[in-house]
Amino acid sequence: MTLLQTLPSPEEASLAKLSSQELSAIINTAEGSQQLQLLGQDGKTHQIEIPASALKLLIEILIQLGQGNSVNIIPVHAELTTQEAADILNMSRPTLIKILDNSEIPYSRKGNRRKIALLDVLNYKNTLDENRLKALNELSALDQELGLGY
Repeated sequence: MTLLQTLPSPEEASLAKLSSQELSAIINTAEGSQQLQLLGQDGKTHQIEIPASALKLLIEILIQLGQGNSVNIIPVHAELTTQEAADILNMSRPTLIKILDNSEIPYSRKGNRRKIALLDVLNYKNTLDENRLKALNELSALDQELGLGY
């Protein structure tokens, strides 16, 4: 897993923003793939075929860089440290450890370290989000029922 630890410079952010706009205008994401011509460092034109899914991802990366954000790419089958998982879940590491100890998220041990599958973290995050939305909807319905006007 490669982590980009620095934020893009203002020049890089500006170039990324422009690149995302130009790339969005010329690609056809409805197709399975698209052929692009690139000018190499050797001055020669190279034609490559890129899957549409990769082009969509590239555009999203450029958009994020254009907004001044750093970007991390994590393979779907990656195993995360407890700190990486806690960061994705936007919670403290000790809180995550309690969740792991309560068997709410499966994990494995590599030596004395816990490793958590990214998919398990994302599934837990989706469950949390669904529960929050359900609670919010219930509160909203209760407000309507009591005539609070929200």
